[in-house]
Amino acid sequence: MGNSTALLIIDVQEAMFSYPDQKLYDEEGVMERIISLQNKARVAGTPIVYIQHTEDEEYTKGTPTWQISHRITPQEGEVIVEKPTWDAFHRTELQEELQKLGITNLVICGMQSEFCLDTTIRRAYSMGYKSVLVQDAHSTFDNGVLNSSEIVKHHNAVIGGRFAQLRAESEVQF
Repeated sequence: MGNSTALLIIDVQEAMFSYPDQKLYDEEGVMERIISLQNKARVAGTPIVYIQHTEDEEYTKGTPTWQISHRITPQEGEVIVEKPTWDAFHRTELQEELQKLGITNLVICGMQSEFCLDTTIRRAYSMGYKSVLVQDAHSTFDNGVLNSSEIVKHHNAVIGGRFAQLRAESEVQF
């Protein structure tokens, strides 16, 4: 993918794993694939940008549920961008950070498929980024209308080929 690519990990925070009555779709598999992407990016020297939702009770800065998941703890020098909305570009420094790094291509994974992931991918498209949605490295919860696996499948179908290329984690190389 070249040196103009960054891995964008969206909202993989402790809150996502803290609901006693809800589990993310394919939670363990998705986390293993996100960890694999993180490892591949680090080995290749590809920048990793963590998006950290910051608002509400569960996402109050400094609280345990606000923290980025302990399973993917950022290393020194990796960029963390806090965001107050579903759009990782809106009212954040993401665009400036990507420009500083010379990034034009994004590999995107994380949480939640129908909210922050979807909104950020569409915004990246509108801003001219070429994006890859890692189709098996994003997740969400059942929502009362659709179950979580249907939501993930739907977003892969809607986003893929329109706003981003779809690739399985095993196909992503940096």
